[in-house]
Amino acid sequence: MRIAIDTMGGDFGPRATLRGTASALLRDSQLSAILVGPQHLLDAELDSLPASLSRVRDRLQTLAVDGIVASDARPSRVLRSREPSSMSQALGLVANGQADACVSAGNTGALMALGMREVGRVKGVERPAICAAVPTRGARACSLLDLGANVDVAPHHLLAFARMGAMRSRLIDAVERPRVGLLNVGVESVKGTAQVQEAHALLAGSESDFDYLGFVEGGDLFSGKVDVVVCDGFVGNVVLKSSEGLAQMLSAQLGATLAASWRTRLMAWLARPALTRLSRELDPVRYNGASLLGLASVVVKSHGGAAAEGFAFAVTRAASEAREQLPSRLAQALEGTYSR
Repeated sequence: MRIAIDTMGGDFGPRATLRGTASALLRDSQLSAILVGPQHLLDAELDSLPASLSRVRDRLQTLAVDGIVASDARPSRVLRSREPSSMSQALGLVANGQADACVSAGNTGALMALGMREVGRVKGVERPAICAAVPTRGARACSLLDLGANVDVAPHHLLAFARMGAMRSRLIDAVERPRVGLLNVGVESVKGTAQVQEAHALLAGSESDFDYLGFVEGGDLFSGKVDVVVCDGFVGNVVLKSSEGLAQMLSAQLGATLAASWRTRLMAWLARPALTRLSRELDPVRYNGASLLGLASVVVKSHGGAAAEGFAFAVTRAASEAREQLPSRLAQALEGTYSR
């Protein structure tokens, strides 16, 4: 299993992406990677790998590419550019069969646009969607899509997103019959826009291998009662970033409260095992990596702010989807169900 890595995406550059990739390879002896980026930067980072990670160096190849996609570049301009970039070349490795999946922490819009150009879409998929996992009170995470690829969608697109999200939940998360909800401003049947109402009718009336629960509200996303939540990309992106901001605020507030006096510090020390376990379970790093569902090959977007540990989880996510041959199995399951 070989993963193509766009090393130049994200806030921390090739040090985070390269060390994150090495960490993922250290945990999975069947993985190898092709690191794409400027050769002098890759060589410098490879030479400075900690001893604990240098053991996987023989499974790290490099592909020299000097071009970089800027974080603020318009996708349309990136598509028109003739200059090879670390992102386009990493995707090209997947397209020509030299790699099984691609991971990038770079410009999301450019990654989706280049992904559609380089690897194409699953047959019958009109709009690929971005899907990520969020922690819940239940035993497993909830998949949320779309997260920004499609800010303006038609009702049949939401039906398509539900089918793709349910298929990923079944194959990757081992949920035999996923529970799917449509995000709305209330659970009552009279609420929601005309678009959401029509999508609800399509979902309720479709033959599917998932359980459609109807409308769900924002709080249901974290309840553990639903496995897949569907919405348009504008709403999904706002929900995800608001959730991230809330988690950061609560973490900071909790830390400040527990450090306020010797009594609270003593309480924190006594509760340390439980707090450590809770922190680990809710750590957003563990949920890093969003799948570009609907592309004809596995492409995973890492959070731009992810450090090495978070990037490693994105690489692991990509490897899991590639092993399950998610795109081809999506094509088999969805063929002809939502092309328009």
